[in-house]
Amino acid sequence: MKTTCVLAVLLGLTFASSAFAQNSKPLLHEHELPLIVAPSFKEPLDASFSIAKGKWTPRDGVLTVLDLPEQKHIPVLHHKVGLAAAVIEVEFLLDGPGTFLVGCDAKKHVGRVVVNAAGLSIAEDSVKPSHTLARLRLPVKPGVWHRLRVEWQGDHMAARLDGRELRAQHAYFATPKSRSWLAAGKSVKVRNLKISGEKTAAPIP
Repeated sequence: MKTTCVLAVLLGLTFASSAFAQNSKPLLHEHELPLIVAPSFKEPLDASFSIAKGKWTPRDGVLTVLDLPEQKHIPVLHHKVGLAAAVIEVEFLLDGPGTFLVGCDAKKHVGRVVVNAAGLSIAEDSVKPSHTLARLRLPVKPGVWHRLRVEWQGDHMAARLDGRELRAQHAYFATPKSRSWLAAGKSVKVRNLKISGEKTAAPIP
């Protein structure tokens, strides 16, 4: 009986290790990019972040996001570092129906990864509304932590959600970036955010 339990635990650890390795595997980059920021969410956000919309409250390792209806816009958190090549890793939990987005801007929006109850999509923002380039349908359950990895390089953008991958290509993705951002609909929690990348060569005027 004890041997069976030990084997079960070992198999579980092996599976978890394999899943973690798969989720950490690069999508577009051949080498690890320099770490830019990895906030602990145990203290206030540093000066590289700015809250554009909504309420973003870090506490005990979790960033709690709340929509403020009077703003008439979903919550948005900017990271004010332009990245020509980027890897953004994050875990999020939807407190009910909602969305979670990761994107990048120049003077205007450039591209975005969108997660909602129906699945994962990648869109470019040269037109309004955003032009969806690729879509992956999969259930995204509320009340469960999901692991998302987003990468961009040149005219490519890619994402991995809970081990499922999606890629897209568009010339507009190559626009020099001035910042990245997170956005969320309604009530969302965020943890284990890590932003790595190569900075844009020159500031965006």
